[in-house]
Amino acid sequence: MSKAVEGLKPELFWRYFAEISRIPRPSKHEERIARYVLDTAEKLGLAARKDSCGNVVVQKPASPGRERVRSICLQSHLDMVCEKNADKVHDFLKDPIELVRKGDVMMANGTTLGADNGVGVATNLAIMADRLLQHGPLELLFTIEEEIGLTGALNLSPEIVQSRTLLNLDSEEEGAVYVGCAGGKDTFARWTLPREGAPAHAAGIVLSVKGLKGGHSGLEIDKGLGNAIKILNRALLRFFEIDARLCSIDGGNMRNAIPRECGALLFLPKENLDQATKLVAELDATFRAELGSVDPGLVLSLTLQEGSRSGKVLGKADQQRLCRTIAALPSGVQHMSADIPGLVETSSNVSVITTALGDITLVTSQRSSVASRLTEVVQTVEAILELGGAAIEISDGYPGWKPNLESPILAVAKGCYRSLYGRDVEVKAIHAGLECGIIGERVPGMDMISFGPTLESVHSPDEKIHIESVGKFWDFLVAILASVE
Repeated sequence: MSKAVEGLKPELFWRYFAEISRIPRPSKHEERIARYVLDTAEKLGLAARKDSCGNVVVQKPASPGRERVRSICLQSHLDMVCEKNADKVHDFLKDPIELVRKGDVMMANGTTLGADNGVGVATNLAIMADRLLQHGPLELLFTIEEEIGLTGALNLSPEIVQSRTLLNLDSEEEGAVYVGCAGGKDTFARWTLPREGAPAHAAGIVLSVKGLKGGHSGLEIDKGLGNAIKILNRALLRFFEIDARLCSIDGGNMRNAIPRECGALLFLPKENLDQATKLVAELDATFRAELGSVDPGLVLSLTLQEGSRSGKVLGKADQQRLCRTIAALPSGVQHMSADIPGLVETSSNVSVITTALGDITLVTSQRSSVASRLTEVVQTVEAILELGGAAIEISDGYPGWKPNLESPILAVAKGCYRSLYGRDVEVKAIHAGLECGIIGERVPGMDMISFGPTLESVHSPDEKIHIESVGKFWDFLVAILASVE
């Protein structure tokens, strides 16, 4: 067992969390973690199977005397977002996550922690192993590829799940129960633009934005965090004024994360290098003044690219059109909910930009809990990209989850929380794409809630679990399982 989790309670949870942290599990590479779940079920004498998509379901019989209680499905997803600091050497396909305990939080060493949704996976494994719990028949559902399009939920074989009550273990705020979520779509743009030789006597420079917090593009879109692509794009438009020519631009890694870093290779007349240095200092000060209270680590920097004496660049008109298009794209909160105070209703995020084989590709994501608003924001992004000359694709997306405040399992949860902690649990909706909406479509009649311990900065190397909240989350879950009739 990792020293970082020694002595922590509940012991079974932390033991399994440490074990799965040693198993690489990027999206589309969940084979090893799925095998681990199946092997664990076999060792515990529990029936398990995998559907055609790769989702795993483990069945645990009711504890004695609880055989007639209605069946409950506890659901988590196997994959994790793989982000690391620029100076961190780590191969997410091979290397384990290094757990680091810092006071009352658990983090990773320079990478994402994988608590999203390692918390749910470890919880399900602990439930499988704990022989002392009181519960009815249980189904432990582990889905795949949640982080890159909710693939497992979208392709879930309905017959693999018999329960009609579901506890989703993929929320991030202890003391809250979620009963609704946003739907979303991704919009992809591609520019295939002619190239020309860089101007003679030009110096290759790299202009980069680093040090931003990043984070989940749904859960943290309302925090006003810096978006590295949008910030760098602002700088590029100023650099074009001193005759900089764009060769490539790359930033962001995940469609559902606010990009933390972005860099561009430019060619600049050598006589303008001093002017460029002054411009970087000016812009760095401006961006820090704008974002200092929420993203104090922001750094805009310029470095000479050694060996870059020639290269292919975009034409002046094309680079202007590209960057003006990015400038026009909405990024951040678009509408707040009129019905639920404090809930983001609609948002858009500029997520990933890459340059490869002469093409520049841009990924954006749109979310809303109102279907018509989602259509509106997608159409807005599509129109801007079309006017900017891009070839466009729009994903099929995923549905939202409409709140049901009369939910029977919600009533059980509310009673359990008050009994445990002497106060009411908060009932909320979330501005993120939980799998509940999709599972509800795939398995009609499913009664669902979502909850979890307190996590922060998911989808970034600053991701952390508040250790104390895990015990409260566990006790809450155990109480629900024991109270269902």
